[in-house]
Amino acid sequence: MRMWGGVFLLLSMAASLAAQHPAAPALSGAPSGQASDQKDAKQTEDGKQTGLPAAQPNPVTTIHVPVNLVNVLFTVRDKKDRMVLDLTKDDFRVLEDNKPQSITNFSRETDLPLRIGILVDTSNSIRERLHFEQEAAIDFLSETLRPGKDRAFAVAFDVEPQLLQDYTDDADKLATAIRGLQAGGGTGLYDAIYFACKEKMLFFPPPEPYLRRVMIVISDGLDNQSQHTREEALSMAQRAEVVLYTISTNRSGVSTRGDKVLRRFAEETGGEPFFPFEARDLAANFQEISRQLRSQYSLAYVSSNRSHDGTFRAITLQTVEKGLKIQAKNGYFAPSQ
Repeated sequence: MRMWGGVFLLLSMAASLAAQHPAAPALSGAPSGQASDQKDAKQTEDGKQTGLPAAQPNPVTTIHVPVNLVNVLFTVRDKKDRMVLDLTKDDFRVLEDNKPQSITNFSRETDLPLRIGILVDTSNSIRERLHFEQEAAIDFLSETLRPGKDRAFAVAFDVEPQLLQDYTDDADKLATAIRGLQAGGGTGLYDAIYFACKEKMLFFPPPEPYLRRVMIVISDGLDNQSQHTREEALSMAQRAEVVLYTISTNRSGVSTRGDKVLRRFAEETGGEPFFPFEARDLAANFQEISRQLRSQYSLAYVSSNRSHDGTFRAITLQTVEKGLKIQAKNGYFAPSQ
């Protein structure tokens, strides 16, 4: 009985030790702690079996190289000022700082989402025409905004800009805000453009899909109150990739300094200036803007200049066919980081 008791004691001790130290895997070369379900044989690429364990892959370091994807929205007209809507990627050439670029993306009559800013001058100089401007802007938004896709905001400015209605796709909310405008004070045009572009149109990182950013400015262009300069306002619009459409409230029939300012803002950002002689012509101007937005081409290219130096780079867009006129921005600011 003592012998059997000793046997039982030895068996019990052996079982205890086995529980504390499990048997090593069959492959003596396998490191300790390796998954217990590792198979003795591994399948090689040529289908043969090998008894050696698979080599552990080396850590892979992914290097992200940022590229300067440049988006350009534009319209094309023929000699009779009619929209041309049937061109293809091969009908265009793009130069950046006079160096040819390769177009990577192209679409006709682009359906990209819109972000629209309405900036209305409420200074004393436009008091008599304010009602016509309000109704024309409201009609434009009602016809142009696509609920669930496009959004707009409204800003009034005299001495300083005031956000009347933040981004919304509700045309009724925008109409209520615009109808509440009252005239009075000086004209801070440059501050209003700078504010709206920086606070409402400047997106970082760039949005996907690309957002068409459009600003419609109704003013006489005669700034006398701004803290920012005209060039600062224009640069901010270019950094925010905003296309400016300007509508002059000058009804004198004589071009003024303000008209020249409005023309420059529009032409350098790819928009168009309008100079309605009668207040009732405003509706036709807004209809033309809406038509252009429905007729835009969109292209993109990866800049061959990979430097992130924040410099301004000139864009030249040309058609292979002679006699066509392109309306597009004249350049962009490269990223600085």
